[in-house]
Amino acid sequence: MSDWLIYRGAGAPHDGIDHLPPPPPWRDFDGGPLVPPPAALDPASERRLGVRPAEARHHRPGETERELVNAALYLRRPLLVTGAPGSGKSTLAHAVAYELGLGRVLSWPVVSRSTLRDGLYAYDAIGRLQDLQIARAAPQRPEAGQEAPDTGDEPGGGIGRYIRLGPLGTALLPAARPRVLLVDELDKSDIDLPNDLLNVLEEGEFRIPELERLAGSASEVPVLSDDGTRVTVRDGRVRCRAFPFIVLTSNGERDFPAPLLRRCIHLHIPLPDKERLASMVRAHFGEGAAERHEAVIDRFLDREPGDVRAVDQLFNAIHLTQRAGWTDEDEEETRRRLTAELMRPLDRTR
Repeated sequence: MSDWLIYRGAGAPHDGIDHLPPPPPWRDFDGGPLVPPPAALDPASERRLGVRPAEARHHRPGETERELVNAALYLRRPLLVTGAPGSGKSTLAHAVAYELGLGRVLSWPVVSRSTLRDGLYAYDAIGRLQDLQIARAAPQRPEAGQEAPDTGDEPGGGIGRYIRLGPLGTALLPAARPRVLLVDELDKSDIDLPNDLLNVLEEGEFRIPELERLAGSASEVPVLSDDGTRVTVRDGRVRCRAFPFIVLTSNGERDFPAPLLRRCIHLHIPLPDKERLASMVRAHFGEGAAERHEAVIDRFLDREPGDVRAVDQLFNAIHLTQRAGWTDEDEEETRRRLTAELMRPLDRTR
């Protein structure tokens, strides 16, 4: 394996991220003050990679996949990952975070109503106004277990308690190590969102107008991050130090504008072959599972041209086969019939 690879796809944690070379001059950012490192990987990643973290070594990406992930890390560019549903696009973000020890994966599931502001931050102006009115009408000590209303003693009059950074906003906080951000199913977004992302992805920063107006009187304001921790925003601007590892996934339902494509490294993940499926089955069901359920894997791969199936369907069929305990020959027909139903092509409704 080439020595230049930071992400090796080995499925075992290591300190390779500490050996990542400096960024290109045009991708060098200097945000501050530095925020504390994130929490460790959460259960969402363990579910993606396998119920036994040690079994994550079975997730073996191909050579092209490893090289393009490393290209994104070296160049500090987002990784646009395309492929059919269930091909492992989202899992890639969790695999990189696990192997490189980058902590909890920030996740932004995109829908047709998603806007850039949703990913950056939210400001609860109504909640702040209500607390101000309560404080003015009845200035008294709060009861036990209740949050004190805004008294104006905090920086910026306590406005930071009503601002919460979104997953993209949190990923752009100045950190010593890159955060991992999964922007899932970008092709589901409104037509404007890919273009709206351009400046943020290029500059590695964004502004919070509600805090910019206070820059003269309160230059540093604590706000809540997507991690649920308090972080300091200086002069109403969030600028990264280490550009995050951003995975943008797409099922290919739409084309993206050229300006977004040129800012990304493009990786296409093909449907997994038998060897890749077997490694995924071992990761979730343990050693020997792929051999025990080889017939189910073969049936999953036996599809008509153009049929769409997700790997989750294969996992469901194997899990049900194991838990139901069908061992009697009389129950074989039931097992085969339910397996076929669970692995019905997604583009067929009848």
